[in-house]
Amino acid sequence: MGTPEVSRSPTKSPLTVSTSLTETVDGFHEFKIRSYSLTKGLGVGKFVASETFNVGDYTWAIYFYPDGKSPEDNSSYVSLFIALASEGADVRALFELTLVDQSGNGKHKVHSHFGRALESGPYTLKYRGSMWGYKRFFNKSTLESSDYMKDNSLLVQCRVGVVKSCTEGQRNYNIPVPVSNLGQQFGNLLESGKGCDVTFEVDGETFSAHKLVLAARSPVFRAQLFGPLRDRNTDRIEIEDMESPIFKVLSFWDCICLVWIFYSRMYHPGSSPGALLLLLSLLTQDKVLLHFIYWDELPDMQELMGIDSKSASTLVAQHLLAAADRYALERLKVICESRICEGITVNTAATTLALAEQHHCFQLKAVCLKFVSLPENLKAVMQTDGFDYLKKSCPSLLTELLKYVARLGEHSVSASGYRKEMFADGCDANGRRVKQRLH
Repeated sequence: MGTPEVSRSPTKSPLTVSTSLTETVDGFHEFKIRSYSLTKGLGVGKFVASETFNVGDYTWAIYFYPDGKSPEDNSSYVSLFIALASEGADVRALFELTLVDQSGNGKHKVHSHFGRALESGPYTLKYRGSMWGYKRFFNKSTLESSDYMKDNSLLVQCRVGVVKSCTEGQRNYNIPVPVSNLGQQFGNLLESGKGCDVTFEVDGETFSAHKLVLAARSPVFRAQLFGPLRDRNTDRIEIEDMESPIFKVLSFWDCICLVWIFYSRMYHPGSSPGALLLLLSLLTQDKVLLHFIYWDELPDMQELMGIDSKSASTLVAQHLLAAADRYALERLKVICESRICEGITVNTAATTLALAEQHHCFQLKAVCLKFVSLPENLKAVMQTDGFDYLKKSCPSLLTELLKYVARLGEHSVSASGYRKEMFADGCDANGRRVKQRLH
């Protein structure tokens, strides 16, 4: 007897999927034609052109013919075209030409492929110099007396959408790319002390670093260490006016412990916690500055200072802001501005405003002016010691503050409104499309 056959069900192959995606890469250009009357008489087929602009990896230009493009129109019309100004073959694109109504009524003249069904699909430009547009774009005599003309000038807006297609399939492979750890590597280099070739002396305490890293991060250090006016001895640099002399004979962590013990166990009503926090912020300032230069981020303030205090963190940020401004560390400066901004109160607003003015922190200054100008804050801020300091150190700010308060008052009593712009369709379904080489 023969062996019976075993029925096997066919093995199904896994389903694979791919998707064809077609979309447009859009770009815009505005072309202003000044002194229109001087372009008249240029001649049929003669044009003025916009600067070239890039959309979808191709270069484009707008061509305006003040006496028309075709002799048969007898110079009765102006012509307007978009042209492919770079090498390309069979470039498919959507176009839109808008002659702007400069009266403000929003009655623009628009010819557009966008937002409507196209029977033949996108327009195809065969070669460099191919054009799309209208020979009879506008009657000249009507144009010159219309709202499209203002101060003898015309304004044309152009939109180009280059059609791009790609096919996306399932990816059954993946090569993960590790995140950058450049800051970690430089930070480890600083902590190891290897290769250090410059020492900073700050009130008796020394910090070692690397000249090349400092020069790469700060233009001030770059000039100080490698510039034509650099000091003869660049192996040891003394930094003044950054640390309190009270701590110059103590190590960094000894000072942390001393301040913490004094603040937590020996504080009494006659002492000033603000002064203690100020000493602490001064102490940590250079440590944090050097940390940022290498790590490109601030350390954990709570871990560094041993206390969880928003006011202490704000004070550190204030003094660190001055150091960032001094050494042109713009990213650090913005980070400090952000930290200080979060801690603005009635008691700190005036001094913070002065700080922002002194170190050219325009964003922080704007926030402070807005905070102080609020009716519920203004009177209270004016009664603080910080406001007295503001008047003495930055008297010009009082004028700015008054103007800000005045503007705020005007806005509060004026009715708000808006004007909705209306855009006419204006599409010419029978508009002629041509493709010719430029001559």
